[in-house]
Amino acid sequence: MSVFILITLVVIVFGIIYQIAKASEYAAVLNGEEKVKQQTNKLMASLLVAFFLLGMYGIVKCHTALMKHMIPESASVEGVGFDSMFTTTLIVTGIVFVITQTLLFWFVYKYQSRPGSKAAFISHNNKLELIWTTIPAIVMAGLVVIGLKNWITITSPAPKDAQIVEVVGKQFNWLIRYPGKDGVLGKRDFRKISDENNVLGLDWNDKDNKDDIISQNGELHIVVNKPVKLIIGSRDVIHDVGLPHFRMKMDAVPGIATTIWFTPRYTTAEMKVKTNNPDFVYEISCDQMCGKGHYSMRGTVIVETQAEHDAWLAKQQSYWDVNNAPATPAADTAAVASTTMNN
Repeated sequence: MSVFILITLVVIVFGIIYQIAKASEYAAVLNGEEKVKQQTNKLMASLLVAFFLLGMYGIVKCHTALMKHMIPESASVEGVGFDSMFTTTLIVTGIVFVITQTLLFWFVYKYQSRPGSKAAFISHNNKLELIWTTIPAIVMAGLVVIGLKNWITITSPAPKDAQIVEVVGKQFNWLIRYPGKDGVLGKRDFRKISDENNVLGLDWNDKDNKDDIISQNGELHIVVNKPVKLIIGSRDVIHDVGLPHFRMKMDAVPGIATTIWFTPRYTTAEMKVKTNNPDFVYEISCDQMCGKGHYSMRGTVIVETQAEHDAWLAKQQSYWDVNNAPATPAADTAAVASTTMNN
């Protein structure tokens, strides 16, 4: 029924447009085509100016209304550079946009067709071509240099005291690995991957693996004001580690380790206060379409103090211990159950 109503409305609208067109033709015959043409030109020029003014007003109002819904300031030191780059780009392109659109709509109104007016024809102007080619090229080159500088910063070798964390994507969650007390991540072998007891294919012949900790719930714990280096990979298809609050993003590619590093500025608790949102969480999102479960591939980042992080680590079992904990003998289990029931 709704489809029939929609089709009927479309037919009615086209009918109205047709009737308006026919009425315009009749008016042109009665009043003279040239006079109607001039009136139409003037009306269209005035409407375009009104459209321009309303459009600019709408841009300002939308920006004002949506500002409060934007993500807060960068939560990483390095991300401040990206925010600055974005602001600079927005200012430069905004100025160009306002100037060009103002001129465009003004020219439409100013130079509308009038009786006796004749358009000037300019075939070529070397000076004008040089100006509007050189200036944009220089400005764009400057923006590219700023972008490259920020990119090189986060992909360069991390500081020596940086925390090391491995982030591996798989359909459809994040696997996070932390080095143990030795501070070294052990070797991995994709041939040893098993969803039952070796999700990252850790090589148990490498002693450095014995104290590594793996979180399979997509929760990344990092320390505030301390650089953290993320070693990023994928177990199946291309994923993408997106950290919007930190202004970071890096592809997770099967068979290739990619890295980024950054320094968190605010703990999760501090950001809850800054945003006045007690439910605030830092997110890890997958920014690459990776399959039908892509929508659910979301993790969280916990930024905490060094003391809080050390306390959290102390409670974690190594992945080796989790998968090699001694099983409780059946007799002992039965005895424990009997004692519990008797008590």
